[in-house]
Amino acid sequence: MFGDDTESVLQAAAALVNTEPGASHSGEDELARIEDVAAFYAGWSYSGALARSVRELAAVRSLRAELRRFFAESRDEAAEHVNRVLASAAAQPRLVKHDDYDWHLHAVPNDAPFDQRILVETAMAVSDLVRADELGRLKECAADDCTAVLVDLSRNRSKRFCDVGNCGNRMNVTAYRARRALGS
Repeated sequence: MFGDDTESVLQAAAALVNTEPGASHSGEDELARIEDVAAFYAGWSYSGALARSVRELAAVRSLRAELRRFFAESRDEAAEHVNRVLASAAAQPRLVKHDDYDWHLHAVPNDAPFDQRILVETAMAVSDLVRADELGRLKECAADDCTAVLVDLSRNRSKRFCDVGNCGNRMNVTAYRARRALGS
């Protein structure tokens, strides 16, 4: 559907947003320590420098709100957002190959701050969605009591619930119980 790097970056952005209190598995802030940033970096196969500092932790944490906006914006708003991000970072796309990824685009140097690399790579991935008119694949969880986001990579664009809080099963059980209560 999309390039592996695009899908991975979008899923990483959703995972980062979903570390926020209320959206996370635990309900707590899951990006509270420097070690949490390092685990996120390693878990999503980012390349380049990692400072492992309090400043970096604060910068990555503050990035979550900006990334969340991509999941709620219209196509035109997302295009403007992408352009602002790329301009502010003085993005210069270039082809790179690392880890298990074949040639793909990076737009900032490997020694750019980690939060800037996350934001620019996410903007580049969102640009693929905007160009393909597929921005609707970035969604907020449909469960009433969940604030998590998700990337719908299903063939028929039918994914409605996140994987964070078992929302799909919870909502199905609630609907089943409501139907049984009406039938009883």
